This record gives sequence, structure tokens and C-alpha cells, in this order.
Amino acid sequence: MSIANSIRAQIPPIHPEGYPFIGAFALTSLILFWIWTPLGWIATGLTVWCALFFRDPVRVTPVRDGIVVSPADGRVSMVAQVLPPAELGLGDRPLPRISIFMSVFNCHVNRSPVAGRIDRIAYRPGTFINAELDKASEDNERNSLVISSTNGRIGVVQIAGLVARRIVSFVREGQSIGAGERFGLIRFGSRLDVYLPEGTRALVSEGQTAIAGETILADFGSSEQGRAFRAD
Repeated sequence: MSIANSIRAQIPPIHPEGYPFIGAFALTSLILFWIWTPLGWIATGLTVWCALFFRDPVRVTPVRDGIVVSPADGRVSMVAQVLPPAELGLGDRPLPRISIFMSVFNCHVNRSPVAGRIDRIAYRPGTFINAELDKASEDNERNSLVISSTNGRIGVVQIAGLVARRIVSFVREGQSIGAGERFGLIRFGSRLDVYLPEGTRALVSEGQTAIAGETILADFGSSEQGRAFRAD
């Protein structure tokens, strides 16, 4: 393999949703170079960041039945029992919820946590407070999916953040989807909440880094009673 091909193989592809934004940043850079060179270089740096934001790398997803994988890149910000949003139709009792916060430096393409059928998609407008705050689950703009799997119904909620202003969905109700398949993205900083069936034990801890389509959040086929974690 040539050096050029080797370098090209290390550069992740860009999701098509990002092309208009990258183009706008690049055009602004050219204009600013003409006005004042230092501003042009700053804008060029922002153009590179925009391209990285919309990166869509290949992921290797475990596909054994019963595994729940992370729908997002980012940091596990909360693992708790929480009442699910009413629009999910998952009942009026608290369920295990795993929240993953995506900073503006994470890949923002979202992937299905399980294989199944998309029974419901519900969009709700809202505010744009910091997605790390727990109240963002109730107040912020969000798009909710309910996926029926062989192990129960899974709720996945895309939550817009302080900077995010657009949730994009690639799927429709009634569609079948595989674990790790892309179902949407959120532009510029946000959060994903995953609601698991009652009694499910999380296999991740708060503060852990998750990788979309690869990190295992839970395993319905495991008899493990829980995990201990240590932060070094």
C-alpha cells in the first residue's frame, strides 16, 4: 500500500449531512483569507473541526442476540432508574436509563442499540439547555424511538443540547433495523438516552467512554449480577 493510500485509509468518511456545513465553512475561510489572513487560518481550523464533527467511521458491532450496544459516541453521564417520557408509551414506572453525553468533538452519527422493528417515532420541540443536565430529558428538543426486539421494547431518545439546533432522523415507523445501523444524528453537541426493560442491569458506569455500535451497554443473555468499576 502506498503512503497516500495508507493516509487515506486513516481518514474516516464524512456523512452527507455535513457537506453543506463544511462547504459553508470553507467558503467563509476563503473570504476571510482575502480580508485578513489570520482570520482565514482560524476559519480553516473551524472547517477542519466541522469535517471531523460529521465523520462517519466504520464500526464493528457485536451481533449476538441479547446485546444492547451504545447508540452514540461520548461519555456515560448517568445510569439510573427514571420514568420514561410519556411519548415512548413504555409505562408509568421507572426504567433503567443510560445517558450518553456527546461533546462537540464526538462523532454524532447515532446507531441502533438493538436489532428489531421501529414501532414508534415521536418528535417533540423544546428548549436548548445544557444536555448534561438531567432536566434536559424533559425540557429540550428531542426525538424518541421505540424499538421492539426479541428481548423487549427499547426506548432511544435523541436530545438536542446547548449548541445543537437540529435532530436528523434517517428511519421511519414500521422499519426493521439491525444493531449498529445508523438511524440519525444531532448537530453540534447533544445527548442520547436509552431506556431498557425493567430489571435490566447496565454493564457500563458513569464516566465511562462509549463508542457507538461497539460498546456493550447491557446483555439480556447474561446472568451477571452487576459489575464493579474503578477509575484510575
